[in-house]
Amino acid sequence: MSIIEEYLATVARLVEAVPETQVGRLADLLEAAWRDGRRVLLMGNGGSSATASHIVNDLQKCLHLECGRPLKTLCLSDCTPLLMAWGNDTEFANVFAPQVDCWAEPGDLVIGISGSGNSPNVIQAIEAANAKGAKTFGLTGFRGGKLAGTAQECIIVPSDNMQQIEDLHMILLHAVFTAVRDRNRQNRRGEGEDGVNG
Repeated sequence: MSIIEEYLATVARLVEAVPETQVGRLADLLEAAWRDGRRVLLMGNGGSSATASHIVNDLQKCLHLECGRPLKTLCLSDCTPLLMAWGNDTEFANVFAPQVDCWAEPGDLVIGISGSGNSPNVIQAIEAANAKGAKTFGLTGFRGGKLAGTAQECIIVPSDNMQQIEDLHMILLHAVFTAVRDRNRQNRRGEGEDGVNG
C-alpha cells in the first residue's frame, strides 16, 4: 500500500470511528442557534484557525442563500490587528477570551477547535464562554486534552496525527452544516415565498 493509499484509508477509518450521535448533537446546537437567532463563535490556531474561518462561510453565506437567513457566525481568529494587539499588550493565551467577553451572550454557542486539545488561548476562551452562560463545544484529537474537560460537549478524533485530526474536523463541520442546511431548506419548501405556510 502506498503512503497516499494508507493515509486515505486511515482517514476513512477515523470517519467511521467518530460517534454519529455526537456529530448530530453539534448539528442540533447549530440548528437551534440558527432558529433562535443566536451567535456562534469559532476559534482555533494554525490549521484549526483556517477550519474555523472556512466554516463561517458556509454557516453564514450558504444558509442565507439556501434557507432564507444566515447563522450569525464569527471566527475569532480572522481579525489580525485585534489578535496582534491582545497578544502584544497581554499574552497570546489571551487573544480569544476578550473577544468572547465582547460578543458572547447567554445561550450563544462557542466552538473551540484544537487538534491537541491543549491550546491555552482556546481553553481560556471556552472558560470565558462557560462563565457567560454560553453553550460550549470542542473539536479535538489525541485523548481530548484540556479542551475535552473544559467544553460542555466535545468530539474527540481518536488519532495522534495532526493532519488527519484536522481533516476530520473539516469533514465533521461540513457534515453538520449540510444537516442544518438540508433540514431547513426542506422546511422552507413547505412555506410560501413570504415564509408563511400555505
